[in-house]
Amino acid sequence: MKNLITASKLKAMIDNADNLVIFDCRFALNDAEAGRLAYLAGHIPNAHYLDLNRDLSSPVTKHGGRHPLPNFSNLQEKLQSCGVNQTSHIVLYDAHKGAYACRAWWLLAYCGIKTVSILDGGLAAWQQQFSLSQQEASIETYTKDINPLQLTPGQLNIRNQQDIIDNREIGALIDSREAPRFDGTTEPIDPIAGHIPGAINLPWQTATTDDGFFLNEEAAKRRLSHLVNQNSAPTVYCGSGVTACVNIFALAQIGVEAALYPGSWSDWCSYITDANRSARVATS
Repeated sequence: MKNLITASKLKAMIDNADNLVIFDCRFALNDAEAGRLAYLAGHIPNAHYLDLNRDLSSPVTKHGGRHPLPNFSNLQEKLQSCGVNQTSHIVLYDAHKGAYACRAWWLLAYCGIKTVSILDGGLAAWQQQFSLSQQEASIETYTKDINPLQLTPGQLNIRNQQDIIDNREIGALIDSREAPRFDGTTEPIDPIAGHIPGAINLPWQTATTDDGFFLNEEAAKRRLSHLVNQNSAPTVYCGSGVTACVNIFALAQIGVEAALYPGSWSDWCSYITDANRSARVATS
C-alpha cells in the first residue's frame, strides 16, 4: 500500500539511497521524556528524533486542544537542520501502532510534502531483522541549495469547532478514541467524558493488526466501507488531533480524503460550560 515501507526495504535504502531522512517519532502521553530517552537508548541507524510536544505541536493555550498544530516556520527549521530538502524521501516510525508517525505524516502532507513513508510494523518490525544504534544522528547545518525545503501549510482540509456546530462540510464525524472514552464510561485525560453529538466511533487501533502492521487493502476497505462513496469527506477527531491521523492515513490508503479537527475533543471540551453541556456532549 502507498506511503508504507517495509523494514527490509528501509534497510536497503539506508545502505544505498541518497537524500533519505529518517525520523523516530516515539512518545508517551503520560511521560513527555520517554520517547526521547527511548531514542537515546536505541534507534534505527541514522534516525533523528521528532518530539510530539516540541516539534509536532505548539504550546497549549485556552482553546485549540492539548496538541495544537505547530508553528510551521519552526517545523521547517527543525526539518532543515536534519538535512531535509524538497526532494528528500522521509521515513517515519514509532513504537505505538503508527500513532505519532501518522501525526508527523499528516503535518508533512498538510504542508505539501509528498515523499513520506511510514515504517509498517514500526520499530518492532525493524528489530525483528536488524539491530539498533545508540549513535545520535548528526545535525547538519542547512545551506541553501537548488532544492531548499519549503513547507506550504493548507494542502489538506481541516475543520474547527464552529464548522462542526454549523455542520459545514464535515461529512461523517469520526471519533477515533477507544470505545470507553467515546461512550463516556471513562475519561483518563480530558476534564469531560463523552463525545461530540452525531459522531460515530472508529477506534484508531483497529487500523492495524495487533503487532502494528496496517491492514491490507481488502481488510482496510471492509473496515472503512461505510465511509466510502459519501457526498462529503469525513471529518476525523480524537483526543487532541494525534491518533485521528492514523484513521486519516488508513482512509488515504484506500483513496478517501478526510479532514482533521486538529483540536479534537480536548478543544471541544474547552468551550463547554454547565449551561451548554447537554447540547455539546453525547454519551450514547
